[in-house]
Formats: sequence, structure tokens, C-alpha cells
Amino acid sequence: MSEEAQQSRSRLRRSAPSRRRIDYPRRGRRGFRRWLPSWKLLLGAFSTVVVGLLALFAAVYAYVDIPSENAAARQEANVYYWSDGTQMVSVGAVNRQNLPLSRIPVSVRNAAIAAENARFYEDSGVSVSGLARAVANMARGQETQGGSTITQQYVKNTYLSQEQTLSRKVQEFCIALKLDSRKTKDDILQGYLNTSWFGRGAYGIQAASNAYYGISAEKLNPSQGAYLAALLKGGNDYDPALGASRHKRAVERWSWILDRQVELGMMSAGERARYKVFPAPRPQSKSTNLSGQTGYLVDIAKRYVKKRTNLTDADLDRGGYRIHTTFDRAAVKQLERSVQGVLKRNIDPKAREEDRHVQVGAASVRPDDGAIIALYGGPDATSHFTNNADTSGVPAGSVFKPFVLAAALQHGAVAGDGSVQAVSTESAFDESGRLTAGLSPVRQDRAFVSPLDRSRGLLTLRKAMAAGVNAPFERLGSAIGLARVEDMAVGAGMLRDSMAPRSREFPLGTSSPSAIRVASSYATFAGEGVRHEPYSVTKVLRGDDPVAGLARPASRRVMNPEVALDVTSVLEDTAFGTPAAPAISALGRFAGAATGRSDTQRAAWFAGYTGNLSTAVTMFRSQPGKALLTMAGTGGEKTVRGSVFPARIWADYMTSDPLRKIAPPRPGDAALEAAPTTPSPE
Repeated sequence: MSEEAQQSRSRLRRSAPSRRRIDYPRRGRRGFRRWLPSWKLLLGAFSTVVVGLLALFAAVYAYVDIPSENAAARQEANVYYWSDGTQMVSVGAVNRQNLPLSRIPVSVRNAAIAAENARFYEDSGVSVSGLARAVANMARGQETQGGSTITQQYVKNTYLSQEQTLSRKVQEFCIALKLDSRKTKDDILQGYLNTSWFGRGAYGIQAASNAYYGISAEKLNPSQGAYLAALLKGGNDYDPALGASRHKRAVERWSWILDRQVELGMMSAGERARYKVFPAPRPQSKSTNLSGQTGYLVDIAKRYVKKRTNLTDADLDRGGYRIHTTFDRAAVKQLERSVQGVLKRNIDPKAREEDRHVQVGAASVRPDDGAIIALYGGPDATSHFTNNADTSGVPAGSVFKPFVLAAALQHGAVAGDGSVQAVSTESAFDESGRLTAGLSPVRQDRAFVSPLDRSRGLLTLRKAMAAGVNAPFERLGSAIGLARVEDMAVGAGMLRDSMAPRSREFPLGTSSPSAIRVASSYATFAGEGVRHEPYSVTKVLRGDDPVAGLARPASRRVMNPEVALDVTSVLEDTAFGTPAAPAISALGRFAGAATGRSDTQRAAWFAGYTGNLSTAVTMFRSQPGKALLTMAGTGGEKTVRGSVFPARIWADYMTSDPLRKIAPPRPGDAALEAAPTTPSPE
């Protein structure tokens, strides 16, 4: 090629338009057509965006790892159960009790899957369309919430916050993908059902089952399960208790979920036909309510668990424990009714100054094993914080005297010459202060006898107990040794640190045991001298694992059987002077004592037992930061100074229909009951 030709070709190349990587605006087009992209350009742009998004997603996926479970997802409530296994209360910041999937009925699992994610067992754990809707919603300035799989909802409940942002949605998507590859579908479903919110403050299927139906999730039928599955869409939106519109919405959703299960092959049409009536839940109530007696019961059970196990407050605060108690629901309710009924009929703080600041404490213990069946701790645990059934500082008074008698019958008394003299229930102190073996026609010392007994001859220990005379028991305590009296009371069930100093008045009840301990100690008489340590918890479970240390307390004999029977015999005679005496014919075997008739007394007691139940009731007047107030004039009872009311509470409670079922009379039991005796000393 000549030099001229080469120069010509070079000029042509320079004058020709250069090729562009992206022909836009398009050459060779005029007007608006220049701005219409070609299909190649569109495809290239789309491919570039897709590749970029995939690269970005890959980077985010690689960066985002499965985090630790959030604190709220790990937190469970502690659940307390009545003695029959039904739930008493759920206590904790989060009302949740986790269940293994094996304990959740298949019908309940199917209902949740049908309602929320029909392809749960086939999908990859995520919904791409849901993420796309979230992006679209963000573009419109709306919430990012879109359709999520069960796995995504579980991720949101367990690993992330509840905020609705695009970044949180992308995190949820990535974590769900990874989780689906690392956990089984059953594990994910179990976690989802245990962490979801169902309304009424209930997190998880177990808490929801109790909140709406008062039963364990294991007992849910398919119809009830379908309703609870409806709540997964929004607990408050489908709660019939919150209005007619929500009731209508709940019924429609419930019906659709049952139909949906038939459509998916999870339920037959014939089974579906059985569920035509909406399973209306019970009225709304707080499952964590500690009002009334519940707070007192929980307090007793919690302290018992800490005493017998290695669990600390911190352990219990983390939750997840199922605590089974000895408390009988019917007995607790009846004891509360009996107390409040007597107070309402007889105590009027507006009309009488002496009726102000009146408090009552009571407890029932089963003699056979020491189980605490019921207690009354005060009017309301959320306003009156001291548990009157387990308080100290209230003198026992004459309910203590049977232990003086028991110590004398067990060990004998020391005579003037230092020898040990046997004591019987018919022993008495003669005019010279000597303890006789039985009755004699000797005229009694008026200092030891009430005026009503002056013509009865020598005042035996049996008669002294029935008449409420203190002096023979004061002398008897000195004769047998106050240390032995204290040991007998403590051996029977009272606490050593509740014992008063061993002064001259010690045998008359200056010590201050709680109502629980008085009931437990009297149960030792009912058990013919065998003591059972009172207990309030039968077992504690964490998941399915029992907590060690809660075996039933061992029993031990603390007095001879004949001693316990003799005390019971004396207290049988004591019964006939009490305000509770009319109840004798309706009851089985009883014994007890009540404080008496002094204007200066500070407490009134009544303690009694059958072969099946021992119950102690105390009444006193107290103000925070002050000594006990006098009971003089309380209830307007001028002669007995308020001491009739514990006996009335006891009789009303022990003769009630619920108690007949709990502690029916044993064949051959004689009717025994308690009598008013002398006052609690100052």
C-alpha cells in the first residue's frame, strides 16, 4: 500500500465516530428515540443490578452470623402448681414456660403450621416474596413488615429485636437461611411455639394455654389449638374478651384454620365436622397475679425451696422452674372465706376503736406427713406484706400448755427429795404444793382454782386445762424443768428461736411460734407422738429434670404414743367450753386450745386437730413499728376479749364442705375440740 493510501485511511478513521461501550443516548436515532434504551442495554443493566445485589447479599450473608439468643427469649417464668397439679400462678418478668415439642399435641403444631406457614417442612426457612414486600413497603414509607416464615418469626423472637426496619429484615432473612441449615425443622417449630406472643401477657404455647383455658398445653384439643394458632397473627386482635368485633374476628380465623388443615390434609373432614362450636376462652385474668393469698403461698414455697436446695434468688430469678406445692386450692379458698366471714360479721373498725388493726393468721398441716395444706397470711399479699401465718412475735398463750403436760407425762416431775415422780392427767397439786397421783378430797388452794371449780374437789391437770387455770401448769413447769418443756415444744415442731426466755411464766406461753408451727406441733399429738417437719413443696422441675434436695422430710418419734393419746384425751375434755363446741357432732377427732379472758391479753388463739388435719388460728392487733395492742373489747365481746373469734373461724373452716372432702372423719374417731383457757401473758 502506498504512503498516500495509508494516510487517506488514517484520515478516515479519525473522522469516523468512535465506538462506545454503552450506546446511550443511542446514535443514529433522532428525537425521543435516542433516549429509549435498547433491549441489550436493559438486559445488561438488569444483569448488572442482579449481580450487584447477589454480591451484596453474599457479603451480608457472610458477615451476618447467628447471634446469641436475646435475654428475653431465654427468660422464663417460674410456675407454681396446686397440690392437684393445676397451675396456681406464673411468676416472672416474662410469662413463659418452655415445653419440648413432644409434649405439644400434633394437632396444635398442625394448627400453627396451617395458620402461619403451610410449606414449613419443605421451604428453606425464608420467604423471598416477604422480603420483596418489605422493600416495597419501605419505598412507600410504610412499615417493612411482610409475610414471614415460621423460621423467620422464630429468628425475630429469639435473636433480634421487634423493630420493623429494612436492615433488621435483611438480618432476619440471612439468619433464617443459616438457621434452617443448622437446626432441624422440629427444633425450629419447638422454639417458635415457645417464644411467640399470644396476648394476655403470655409468651409460648404453655403460658397461652393456661391464660386462655386454664390447662396445660398437653391437654389442648384440636379446636382449642386452632384458636390459639389464630392468636399468632396478633394476640389482642383475636381475644374475645376485648370486644364483640374481636370475638367475631376470632371465630372467623379459628374456623378458617380448621378448614385450612382439612385442605392441607392435616385433618379429615369428619374430624373437622366435630368442631362446630367456638371454644370460647375463659375471661381474661393476669396469670402473674400475686394478690389475695397467692403471694403468701408463693413466699412460703420459695423460701422452702431455697432452704432445701442449692437454688439461690439469682437462680430462681432466671426462671424456668416448675414448683409443685402441697397447697390445696379448695382448702385455701375456704380458709380465706372463713376468716373474712367471721371478721365481716364481728369486727367493725369504723364503730369500735378496739376493732382497728385486727390481724388474723392461720395454717393447716396434715398430720400424716407434715404437708402444709392451707394458710391465711393476711387480707392481700399485695398490700399487707407480712405473712401472718408465718410471723413471729405473737405470744402463744394457752395453746402452749399441752406441751407442758406432754413433757410432764413423758419425763415425770422432780419431787422435793430429788426423786422423779410419775405424772398422770389426774395428778394435782395439794394445799402444800405437792403433786399427788390422783384425786383426793383435800380442799384446794383458791390461788390455783377458778371460782367455778371450788366445789369440784382437787383440781387435776385435766380439770385445770379445761378450766383455763394457769397456776398448776406454772408449778408443773418448774417441777419437771423448763428446759424439758422447751425441748418437748421444739421436738414437737416449734422453732428454737421462737422460744422465750425460761422465766417463771414460760410454761404459760410467752414464746411466739407461728401459726404454721403451732399447727405442725399439734399435728404431732394427732400423729400419736410422731413428728413430721412441715413442708410446702413436693418437687421442683427444670425442664424435665428434678431439682435435688426435696425428698419428703423424715419423721421421728418425740413422745411416747400413750403420752400423745393422754394429751388428746385431756383436750377432748377441754373442748366442751369453746365457742366451736356446736361443731363437734359434725367433725371427727379434734383437740386444741384457745386463749382466754384477760383485759390485758395481746393475742387470741385456737388450735385443733383431727386425725387428718391440724389447724391453728391466731388473732391479734398490730401497727407497724409498735408493740401488739391489747385485745380488750375487740369485737365488743366483753367477757372473752376477742378470744371467741379464732374458734369461730376454726369451726367454720373445719366443718365446711371442702374440708369434709379433704379430711373426712376416720372411722371410730371420737369428737374432740378445744376450750378457752387463760390469757397470753404480757
